Amino acid sequence: MRTSVALATFFCLWFITLFAVLPFFAKTQGEAGEVVPGTAESAPDEINRWKVVAVNTVVASVAVAGVYAIVANL
Repeated sequence: MRTSVALATFFCLWFITLFAVLPFFAKTQGEAGEVVPGTAESAPDEINRWKVVAVNTVVASVAVAGVYAIVANL
C-alpha cells in the first residue's frame, strides 16, 4: 500500500469513526442537571474534545492497521 493511499484511508476512517466515538463522551444537559432555557434536555452539555480526538485517533489507527493487514495479504 502506498503512503498516499494509507494516509487517505486513515483520514477517511478517522472521520467515519468520529461519529461512532463521539456519543460515548457526550453528556446531555438533562444528565448534568443544568438545562439551558430554550434547549432540549437531550442537548449536549460539555464534551472533552481532546479526549475524543485521542480515542478516535487510536480507533482509526487500529482500523487502518486492519485494512493494511487485509490488503497486504491479498
